[in-house]
Amino acid sequence: MTETDSTETLTGLFEQVARRLHSSGFAAQLFPAQWSALRYIHQAAVERRTSIDLARFQGLASGAVARTVRTLIEKGLVEKKGTIGRGRAEQLQLTEKGQQMLKRDPLRSLRRAMEDLSLHERAVLAKGLETAIDATRPQRDRL
Repeated sequence: MTETDSTETLTGLFEQVARRLHSSGFAAQLFPAQWSALRYIHQAAVERRTSIDLARFQGLASGAVARTVRTLIEKGLVEKKGTIGRGRAEQLQLTEKGQQMLKRDPLRSLRRAMEDLSLHERAVLAKGLETAIDATRPQRDRL
């Protein structure tokens, strides 16, 4: 196998994983962006649990993320817990229902599979994924 064949194969594997992850994200009456928001709110530092920080993390416009957050609040999965810092940013927190929903996270099977990798394999995979993420960022974000 030549280097070109190898990178083409690897790129195809990335695409296949991305498609499967996206498809599996339509679970429990949530969309992939909503699952991503739940995961972010669960894992982010308390001072970063805001809609604007979520938008930056996801690389999306704040309006789209605000709609996602509003929907999660309407579904009873997320609640606002007051403002953070000197600004108007409102802290987001998972409700008990939101925490229970994460137990149904479609990424759980992938997480379990990753646990079977050695620390070195995880580090190499993480480096590759970070490279892929950087390569797919809009040009203006790479400057």
